[in-house]
Amino acid sequence: MPIFQIKNKKAAQVSFDLNYFNNEAALRDFFADNLEDLLGMRFLVKEYPTTDGRIDTLAIDETNAPVIIEYKWGQNDAIFTQGLFYFNWLRKNKKHFDLLVADKLGKNVKINWSSPRVVLVSQGFDNRTIIAVQEVDYVELIKYTPYKQDILYLETVYSPNKMQVLRGQIRTQTGETYDINFHLNKSNPEIQEIFYKLQEKIKSLPNVDEIANQKVGITYRTTKSFTRFEFGKSYIDILLREVKYNDPKELAKDITSFGWGYKGRVKIKSTSDVVDVFNLIKQSYEQTL
Repeated sequence: MPIFQIKNKKAAQVSFDLNYFNNEAALRDFFADNLEDLLGMRFLVKEYPTTDGRIDTLAIDETNAPVIIEYKWGQNDAIFTQGLFYFNWLRKNKKHFDLLVADKLGKNVKINWSSPRVVLVSQGFDNRTIIAVQEVDYVELIKYTPYKQDILYLETVYSPNKMQVLRGQIRTQTGETYDINFHLNKSNPEIQEIFYKLQEKIKSLPNVDEIANQKVGITYRTTKSFTRFEFGKSYIDILLREVKYNDPKELAKDITSFGWGYKGRVKIKSTSDVVDVFNLIKQSYEQTL
């Protein structure tokens, strides 16, 4: 994708700088140092040793689900099989991961083992990899392109979440179906009405994906998650990236100490609060742009 710099009302295309990262280690270290800003994840460790190789990066996402990140400096189809191998290791070594999280982030962080995933980062992916990755539901492909003038562009080439949004639902191994109805059925009609009003406003924002295929709730994200809805009988807990927003009614509460990926929470029970709550959601959204 071409990137343009605007100067004096003139557009000048910014050139690629494909050798910005000297090698794979430099790429890995850059992502590790900026992981929350780049991918919205909390970094745990890099080059984690296993019985057969080292995992480039281990992290947890905004739902506290485990994430394996593998990098390739150029384009290499071996990255896919490598990711599958380490994912298999992760499933067999949950206790090791739990201990790692407790050591790095504290014992209060509860890991969400319902949706572990693998993120593969590369300058490009061949057709075989793009086709093969669609046969699994836990691998995401991200293409990185460095430009001159210290610009980095990230593009999601494939995300199972986006495919599941198009399909509308996902069935888990236990037979449960996670979709919009799964979450709304927990709430009374008034709360459902509140959700639909907020959903309409959120979907009017540019470049927003709605992810309903999670047991924990409904997530909205751009390149990073900016809010999650968790449903009760007579309320919705709305999680936000931060707590310190322009919030005249002081609706947002600080949940930083909970050890979640979100720092603010609003409990909405009445349609009269929809406008004020959406204002907070929009501020959280703007932080991801």
